[in-house]
Amino acid sequence: MITNGAVDRAVHSWIADEYSRSTVKNSLAVLVRVMEQAVRDGIIQRNPAQVTGWQREYQRAADELDDPRSLALPDWETLTKLAAALVDRSANHFTGWADVVIFAACTAARIGEVSGVRAEDIDRETWMWTVRRQTTPSPGGLIDKGTKGKRARTVPLIEEVRPIVAHRLDAATKPESRLFTGPRGGRISTAVLRDATHWDEVVTKLGYEHLRRHDLRHTGLTWMADAGVPVHVLRKIAGHGSLTTTQRYLHPDRQSITDAGTALSAHLKARRSPGGPQLRAV
Repeated sequence: MITNGAVDRAVHSWIADEYSRSTVKNSLAVLVRVMEQAVRDGIIQRNPAQVTGWQREYQRAADELDDPRSLALPDWETLTKLAAALVDRSANHFTGWADVVIFAACTAARIGEVSGVRAEDIDRETWMWTVRRQTTPSPGGLIDKGTKGKRARTVPLIEEVRPIVAHRLDAATKPESRLFTGPRGGRISTAVLRDATHWDEVVTKLGYEHLRRHDLRHTGLTWMADAGVPVHVLRKIAGHGSLTTTQRYLHPDRQSITDAGTALSAHLKARRSPGGPQLRAV
């Protein structure tokens, strides 16, 4: 029952969920050995675990990170339009798909992290979300403790998503209840969201044919950077290990550069004032 297509889809799902290259490689190695034995025993004709090309996905992801801003949605109206279109295209018009998309973009989170939100992770007084490190297997059956995005961190919940969260908190029966689930109560992965909402078809129709589920995270980080969130704070929200990664979201446009020069001039003028220290040529 294990086909080459099933293995290929599983591998690409792991990559989309940002498992490390070594995690995917080691998981495939075990499956290849098992299926190779099945070939020798005459149970199957060929090894379906011999998939190729998956390592190129990592290179593509690395290339995209050189300019993550280009992957972001332009504004709030576009995000809400996308969310509504996904709901309309889904089989049962489940509004939860829109909630997941909006929440992911406004918190700069991964879909897997959104699916893991529990009632106890939300502080309703400060409207903060504690993103916990992954300690249990995902739907793909893997735990990748070394994955950069699984760092515990605290993320603010802006006013636009608070009604969504409040509604789900009111419906939660236990502190450990998950807030974002599929129409049947199952966990939402990037693959589930893609298939249930016909994601590729919807984004192509809207003119964003290259938009992936992970680009919702790029959208949130880009918006926060443009809103003036300091880079060291943005790094904590994103859970980046390197400040260099966070700096790629900054966009010093012409006006920002002009403002920087104006600020420096004002600072120097203040220091030359009669009441302040005097600058002298030496």
